[in-house]
Amino acid sequence: MIVLDTNVISEIFRPSPEPRVVEWLASLTGDVAITAITLAELLAGVRRLPDGRRKDELAHGIEEAVALYRGSRSVLAFDTGAAERYAEVLASREAAGAPVSTADAQIAAICLAHGATCATRNVKDFQHTGVELVDPWNVNA
Repeated sequence: MIVLDTNVISEIFRPSPEPRVVEWLASLTGDVAITAITLAELLAGVRRLPDGRRKDELAHGIEEAVALYRGSRSVLAFDTGAAERYAEVLASREAAGAPVSTADAQIAAICLAHGATCATRNVKDFQHTGVELVDPWNVNA
């Protein structure tokens, strides 16, 4: 299973998305999911924008994109299994001298609980967590 980090989903809404990311997303087969943390970050990001056309377009686009995951039940929750992994993530990062944000630690914990690979541009934010990583901006063609 591949879990898409917030920056991967956000990339498709940029005026000129990185072609490598678009191609990588189109090439995916198998299970693809997002976390409830990513959903929250996307929705909060849109709601912070000033009212106007850009906000309306992004809100619509995000709802369409997220509907694919909601419809297939591929929005992964921060549940008790993830909570147990969260403690491991924090301890690992602290031992490595690399503090981690709450959101990234939760995403990493969800990935660990599901045995999933995390697709992210921010690879360094997930190092020393035990999560397998892929960077769609730097995938060999």
